[in-house]
Amino acid sequence: MAPENLPWTVVCKTAEILPGTGVCALVDGRHIAVFRLAGERYHAIDNIDPRSGASVLARGLVGSLGERVVVASPLYKNHFDLNTGACLEAPEHSVRAYPVQVSGDDVLVAVS
Repeated sequence: MAPENLPWTVVCKTAEILPGTGVCALVDGRHIAVFRLAGERYHAIDNIDPRSGASVLARGLVGSLGERVVVASPLYKNHFDLNTGACLEAPEHSVRAYPVQVSGDDVLVAVS
C-alpha cells in the first residue's frame, strides 16, 4: 500500500519523545513502541516483549549492534532491530515494525 493510502494515526508530539528513547502508544488495539533517534529518525515496533508478554519494549535501551539500530528488551535483554522488528538472538521472537512519519510536530504511525 502506498504511504499516502495507509491509515495514519497521530501518537504523540515530537517534543514528547527525547532523542534516544521511546514511548508507548495504543493504536487500533496494538501496543506500539515509537522511538526517536538522533537526526530526527523515528521507528515503531510492537511494544509487547514476546518472551514475557509484557508491554515494555518502549522502555528498552536504544543502541546499535554493527550496522543495526536496536532496542534491548528491559526484561530478557533480547535485541530487536528497529527497522525490521527482527529479534537478533531468537528470530522466532521477532515483532512487527510499522511505518512512521512526522507531519509538523505530530508523530504518526500506520498499523494496517
